[in-house]
Amino acid sequence: TLMPTVAVSLTATSLPTVEATEAASSDPVQENMGVSAGSLPPPSSARMYGFTAVKQTWNNCGPANITMALSYFGWTQGQEVAQSYLRPDKEDKNVNPSEIVAFVNENTGVRSLTRIGGNMELVKNFIANKIPVIIETGYMYEGSSWLGHYQTVVGYDDSFDAFYVYDSYLGAGENGAGLPKSYDVFDKDWENFNRTFIVVYTQEDENKVRTILGNWADPTWAAENALRVAQVEASANPQNPFAWYNLGSSFTKLGRYEEAATAYDQSRRVGEIPWRITLYQ
Repeated sequence: TLMPTVAVSLTATSLPTVEATEAASSDPVQENMGVSAGSLPPPSSARMYGFTAVKQTWNNCGPANITMALSYFGWTQGQEVAQSYLRPDKEDKNVNPSEIVAFVNENTGVRSLTRIGGNMELVKNFIANKIPVIIETGYMYEGSSWLGHYQTVVGYDDSFDAFYVYDSYLGAGENGAGLPKSYDVFDKDWENFNRTFIVVYTQEDENKVRTILGNWADPTWAAENALRVAQVEASANPQNPFAWYNLGSSFTKLGRYEEAATAYDQSRRVGEIPWRITLYQ
């Protein structure tokens, strides 16, 4: 049964309506929102090995990251194979998650899906169950302005409060163990893209993936959950342009376009939303 549609009243200057129980949560993004009903709490640490690191070519983080994720399953093709499908025009500077999923499902022997509004416990559960995860995230490399970027998650460790990622630009860390990314930074950068994630898995693991996803298995529920999270974050910090932008993106997923337009406008009013962000929509 789907969750009821979230009722939100937005004006150009108003805050979204937030349920009192959500607003009171000390960490509403990770607490009690989008519980993955079929999953046990993940172990305190987990690491996946067997990925081949790929150094991306220009504007090619999407093809490079899906090539890395597929390498876990024995895929030996280079990033140019994914690029020929995902970016047949080299002037195309963006690859969106649905395109990556289509490439996997149409051209490889494994499966893929994408959702918005994930949380860190969900990512941990996938890693602990040996399911590769790619996240869409914001980043500012030295000498650059804000950019959208994909990263492949290969591990996490609660004792260090860090995920470990393969980054097609920065590398794969010492001995291929992944680059550490603190939980705080991971989630802050991930928020820039409404906490979008892509999972890649074998046909045999389809039931396992569905169990880990729990409610996220339903794309509509996932969009409604992303909307609830964005409501809480916009309420907690009305000057956070990404929270308002995520409201707009979630409303758009749900076909609520007038509310989406209002949220997007508010995002531009309250802060400096990066100009490149519209390239990724």
